[in-house]
Amino acid sequence: MSNVNETLVNELFEAGCYVGYSKTRRHPSAQQFIFESRKKKDIIDLEMTARQLESALTFLKDLQGTDKQVLFVGTKPEARRLVREAAELIDMPFVTERWLGGTLTNNAEIKKRVERLATLSDQAAKGELVAANKREKLMLEREIERLEVKFGGIKTMKKTPAALFIVDPQKEDIAVTEARQMNIPVIALANTDCDISILTYPIVANDTNVSSIALITKKVADALK
Repeated sequence: MSNVNETLVNELFEAGCYVGYSKTRRHPSAQQFIFESRKKKDIIDLEMTARQLESALTFLKDLQGTDKQVLFVGTKPEARRLVREAAELIDMPFVTERWLGGTLTNNAEIKKRVERLATLSDQAAKGELVAANKREKLMLEREIERLEVKFGGIKTMKKTPAALFIVDPQKEDIAVTEARQMNIPVIALANTDCDISILTYPIVANDTNVSSIALITKKVADALK
């Protein structure tokens, strides 16, 4: 195919982005993105991946210089650190622990918990936690820890995000469903087992290999700088 960014294709290849899952795990919607099957494993067409990635990055670059936010989501062990670090680097909200149902569709309730975290954290930082005794203070400190794990990544999310960036939309299916209900565009690093048809900007590539996740996540974050 013409007009392919060969440099980008080579980057994708070096990162192992071409490795799909076995044919038995293939989602029908991924068929068109498969170059061939080798030893019962699907090999992803990286020319198509490069085009998808460039399309997603163009969309994201249009958000530069605005106050719009992109929510980064990646809760699988291979993705957590990479997603969190990328989001923190550009001051974007993130979810790297379990996605909490209603994060997008029941934002009022989520906002209450985030505000509770902010209040307690501020009091703790000032040494002003309101507690009757040591036991109650300890309970409040533990509450802060629990809230930080659940909501720490989204405490900077002031409004509905302009888009979601997701690593492995099959695993993050609830996040995808909520985004679609809210008409929020979904950019997703998706392997051949995912339903590509429900993604706004799919990037079909290996979503388990750390080097693949790192490359795509960095490209996405860089587009928002």
